[in-house]
Amino acid sequence: MNLFDILGPVMVGPSSSHTAGAVRIGRIARRLLGEGTPARAHIALSGSFAATGHGHGTDRALIAGLLGMQPDDERIAVSFDLAHEAGMEYAFSRVNLSGEHPNTARLELTARNGKFLSIVASSLGGGRIMVMEMNGLRANFSGDLPTLIVQNVDQPGHVSDVTSMLSHKGVNIATMQLYRDHPGGNAVMIIETDKAVPQEGIAWLERSEGITRVTFIDAE
Repeated sequence: MNLFDILGPVMVGPSSSHTAGAVRIGRIARRLLGEGTPARAHIALSGSFAATGHGHGTDRALIAGLLGMQPDDERIAVSFDLAHEAGMEYAFSRVNLSGEHPNTARLELTARNGKFLSIVASSLGGGRIMVMEMNGLRANFSGDLPTLIVQNVDQPGHVSDVTSMLSHKGVNIATMQLYRDHPGGNAVMIIETDKAVPQEGIAWLERSEGITRVTFIDAE
């Protein structure tokens, strides 16, 4: 437990889970897309987000996060207007994501250059969030630590390539998770680290055969 669990985050209300957490979900989705404000966003709300989210400003909060706002930004209330000004198209729907936390959303984003990202993320309370799925593969990370996400073909050697690169760059691994859809199919490594991964290390991974996408987000 930390101070935020007791007092809650610094935020524009009314709810740390439905508002502050929703801003953080939108914000981490923007950072994972890595192309600034998306051109298009489709957001599907599940559980409590769908049932009471509008009254708590969850929809405006998610859009605010996609625009790069923080949970304490006073412009959250007018995020729809700001999205229109920024040229971002958006739409909301409801979905039943059974088995997930009640405060969960699926965001499907398209950048202006055509890059696509899909994530499922949950707001856990106190402004804390967890990304549960990324581009159809299971995940489990919060963005509170520097996070390296490597998507690759499920073949021997990729884990060794990534960990060797991190060791060579002097980057210590805090946590590491491996997921795949089936043997020989699509796989993902999610590695939380103690410090930022150097850009040259990321560029080396991007050139490696069998690695399809590399994403790094530093801690905020």
